[in-house]
Amino acid sequence: MAPAVAPRPLSKQRKRELVLLARRFGDPLERDVALDDVDFDPLTKRDRTGEVCMVLRRRDGRLLVSIKNFYPRGAYRLPTGGIRQGESIEAALLRETREETGLDVAIRRYLVHLAYRPAAGTEPVFHTFAFLLEETGGALQVLDAEERIEGYREVDARDLPSIAKRLGSLADAQGEVGSWRAWGIFRAAIHGAVHEALAEGA
Repeated sequence: MAPAVAPRPLSKQRKRELVLLARRFGDPLERDVALDDVDFDPLTKRDRTGEVCMVLRRRDGRLLVSIKNFYPRGAYRLPTGGIRQGESIEAALLRETREETGLDVAIRRYLVHLAYRPAAGTEPVFHTFAFLLEETGGALQVLDAEERIEGYREVDARDLPSIAKRLGSLADAQGEVGSWRAWGIFRAAIHGAVHEALAEGA
């Protein structure tokens, strides 16, 4: 399938920012992910070049996952949020965490950088930057109703591969994002990579 989105390589400024984040929070696991289908949200959105992934560890040591009200049933996942044009990764991470969870957090580790490419392409079309966050205060709640978050769960880090498996096997049906199958394969990738990064840092 031909790419439905234009290549979005990292700018020089973004690359410098990533170097500084790695110095502060550790070198991330870096992976390229080839996708057969890139015609779905968020890859088709032009208001962002990538997203942050919030690996939010609660006070009991478990990780927070969420589901939105238009997702396939049971499709809980690690929260993510878009990086706005001109916004730093760290600012996006803290803003999105606040909007989606209402929690105060401390950034502990830079875990993963995934670059997604069309299977036949060479340049990335999207990026996910995952960070381990530690809950420090606040109350769990949705502060931005437009996020459409329906509920939360807490999971152990060892549950991430099973979440990835479920996301990666969603039915081939159309939904608000486009193809749920393509979206699920895309979303599955970060869960496997985060599990690997957490295991390496344990």
